[in-house]
Amino acid sequence: MFGVCTVILTVAALSVAETVFAPLAFALFIIAMAWPLQRRLQAHMPRLLALALTMAATILVIVVFAGLVAWAANRVGRFIISDAAHIQALYASFADWLEGHGIALAGIWSQYFNADQLIRLVQQLTARLHTVASFLIVVFIYVLLGLLEVDDAWETLRNWRHGQFGEVLLAGGTSTAVKLRRYMLVRTLMSVITGLLVWAFALFAGLPLAAEWGVIAFALNFIPFIGPFIATMFPTLFAVAQFESWQMAVVVFACLNVIQFVVGSYLEPRFVGNALSISPFLVLFAVFFWTFLWGIPGAFIGVPIVIAVLTICEQHPSSRWVADLFGQPEQ
Repeated sequence: MFGVCTVILTVAALSVAETVFAPLAFALFIIAMAWPLQRRLQAHMPRLLALALTMAATILVIVVFAGLVAWAANRVGRFIISDAAHIQALYASFADWLEGHGIALAGIWSQYFNADQLIRLVQQLTARLHTVASFLIVVFIYVLLGLLEVDDAWETLRNWRHGQFGEVLLAGGTSTAVKLRRYMLVRTLMSVITGLLVWAFALFAGLPLAAEWGVIAFALNFIPFIGPFIATMFPTLFAVAQFESWQMAVVVFACLNVIQFVVGSYLEPRFVGNALSISPFLVLFAVFFWTFLWGIPGAFIGVPIVIAVLTICEQHPSSRWVADLFGQPEQ
């Protein structure tokens, strides 16, 4: 009962204090990715210069990733605006078909898609952009300070004299960093393959914005399960407008899902094997759970958090049952 209450209170604290814990979790994840570069650089140059170069490389990677996503989203938005007349005609035809079957779409459209709703949507998007900017600033501050203190933290844990906590956290942290780097390497490789395959299929099928769909598929593939599903829905909707045929839309949807299935269920397990020792059920639960708690940041960071928790639990006999229960046995 005490354990159940502890879990409930911890989840509540993580949800209420999202502005504190979400940037911290992202910062720890980035530190795990960037520390090998920092360590190699500071072996050949002053520590502060190595830190500056590491931060510059980290910011460059994030800016390039965000720039690609923004470019693809902007191109899709401009295409929708330029093809508004065709989309409006398609909508009118669809509305007439629904009304012929007893479904009045005009009332729903006027209720949920009016000028006031559009103004609120723009305001919400603006507020979200300010929130993202603030979030990234806090994350970079955490990363900057964290990279400066990695060596000191390692020495503190290595010389810990108050039980096994230091040994467990040191071994768990080291193993977690290795697993997270491997996870991101495999996830990035699979995302690149997915993006290229989606681009090639869209080009072959005659879909507009083939390169943009490839970039969107690449970016969304970093969110397990949810991301690939969204990446197949958008091109399918455009296929309806492009070919005006539900049969072709079904073909596009099916082919895109085949690509996602082959990459996610066939190629990825052969690259990563059982090294991460995490069950698919727990991956799906982690994505939905952390998305519920922290929104889009939680969708990205959910699986790495679970990997970290299970890896640390492996280090001590009293908590090893958690890793045995929710992980997969290594082969």
